[in-house]
Amino acid sequence: MSADTDSESQPQPDVLQRELAYHEKLYSGFAQTHFARPAVRALRAHMARRILRMTGAGGRSRMLSLGCGIGDTELLLASHVREIVGVDLSPSAIRQARADAQRLGIRNAHFEVGSQAPGRYDAVIAIFFLHHLPDAALAELPSKLRECLEPGGVFYSLDPSRQRLSGVVGRKLIPGLMKKYQTADERELEADATAALFRRAGFEVRIEIYDFGSSPLAGLFPGWRFGYRAARALDDVLLKSQALRRRGSNFELICGAVNPGCPHGPSAHQME
Repeated sequence: MSADTDSESQPQPDVLQRELAYHEKLYSGFAQTHFARPAVRALRAHMARRILRMTGAGGRSRMLSLGCGIGDTELLLASHVREIVGVDLSPSAIRQARADAQRLGIRNAHFEVGSQAPGRYDAVIAIFFLHHLPDAALAELPSKLRECLEPGGVFYSLDPSRQRLSGVVGRKLIPGLMKKYQTADERELEADATAALFRRAGFEVRIEIYDFGSSPLAGLFPGWRFGYRAARALDDVLLKSQALRRRGSNFELICGAVNPGCPHGPSAHQME
């Protein structure tokens, strides 16, 4: 499966080069240090637990991660699945992911430069990946995912919401810092519009809101583990309010194929 599209809808070369240049710089030192900080590690651990619960992945599952970066989340998932494969366009990121896997003695996690990996998977995940794709590539991705998901397989994504309250506050109070953590071409996504792309491709889709302030706080104050945990606890309370949920920072898509190309659809556990 490839996240790439046909030539007429490929990302423009300048867009691709800007994205790649940004991430090569990010993964050449800063990311390794930043992602190792206590609050970010706690965030990644929470993400890993959430992914396993939302996808229903387990010891017999084969998982693919699109845009895996340095593989910090993927290496946390590895002990819970049969195999995990991560792909990323950044050679620096993949070198780091492979080195960390070797250092930790993790043999069922494999990382490849590029946007494709052979075979079929029980779960495909994309953590803060969709919002980097140009509109045409994003529109074609759901159909391409159908080609690599096993019957009953699940796609899970996590991306910033265009309705996020944290974005409005951040752009007003700390615009320079907000831009530091963003590429020139990435953007926030509309949850409903993104979900509609997957429904048109034959997926049954559920939208969830991941958080309000915990992941932004981890990014801004990566060394403050207690602050992240307090914010996560507050998020769990706020997310119970339907009136507040639409202003959450990041949304999740949990997608299971339900048309004849994938006849069994997602299991009850995967889509609960």
